[in-house]
Amino acid sequence: MPNRVQWDPRLSVGNATLDAQHRNLLAHCNALADCLAEAGSEGDRKFRQAFEELMALAREHFAAEEALLACGGYPELEEHRHERDEFDYLAAEIVTTENFDKDELQTFLALWWTGHILGSAKKQRAFLEQQPAG
Repeated sequence: MPNRVQWDPRLSVGNATLDAQHRNLLAHCNALADCLAEAGSEGDRKFRQAFEELMALAREHFAAEEALLACGGYPELEEHRHERDEFDYLAAEIVTTENFDKDELQTFLALWWTGHILGSAKKQRAFLEQQPAG
């Protein structure tokens, strides 16, 4: 059964760009869930395409998030980089369409991104709200 995730204002980090990216990542997790309902090779193709799009968005998001945090002198930047490296490793080596079935993969990604966003909201909100807009 797919794991659908919905945006909740409590997930906001207080930065419009990062919040929009987080919403988009969750939407792509839900798009993976939509693909699970479609059987056969077309469903597999759509799932793989949505998975690749999510991975590309993840790379873009981590780069944007790191740049914003580094610019402001975020004190836990190394921890953030470690989380990015961990996700890169998981996505490249372990959590792949070759190692897991689509249901497991979608569930893992939805839960992982929900955890990342919730953790970011808890850790980064106060810091980002103090940063000048722009």
